Amino acid sequence: MICFAAGLMLSTAIAAADKPSDPQIAHIAYTAGDLDIKAAHLALEKSKSETVRAFANDMVRDHTAVNDKALALVKKLNVTPEDNDTSKALVTQANEKKAELSKLSGAAFDKAYVENEVAYHKTVNDALKTTLIPSSSNAELKALLETGLKIFEGHLQHAEMLATGKH
Repeated sequence: MICFAAGLMLSTAIAAADKPSDPQIAHIAYTAGDLDIKAAHLALEKSKSETVRAFANDMVRDHTAVNDKALALVKKLNVTPEDNDTSKALVTQANEKKAELSKLSGAAFDKAYVENEVAYHKTVNDALKTTLIPSSSNAELKALLETGLKIFEGHLQHAEMLATGKH
């Protein structure tokens, strides 16, 4: 629920907003990655499934790596990521949904976590393709977002395989 709700909020908030600035894009992208890291940590706490835990470890590793590159880039460019309505809404919704997901256990948790990862990556990948990458005016930020998109498309495929039991 964490990722799904945040993804829906991301899609809705971006669609309603004017073209985001590079500092806002940096903050949205970092926040989206951070929320997926937190969801993965919850999966690592609650899941007993080796495949779900392996997937969650991949999410932590990959999103941390992309977020570390994002932090290095904003430092290099001397840009301060700008909190905005989209990133604030993501955090609020994720906190609410974390409480719901935390109540699940066993196979019910695993199923909900994986389904949410599918929905989240679909939404975030779409936001990257249609709004964040096209709105970015800085070539290095745009390149980082494009690299992230390639990684996150792989996450989507992996999550879809887990959801269908074809892992």
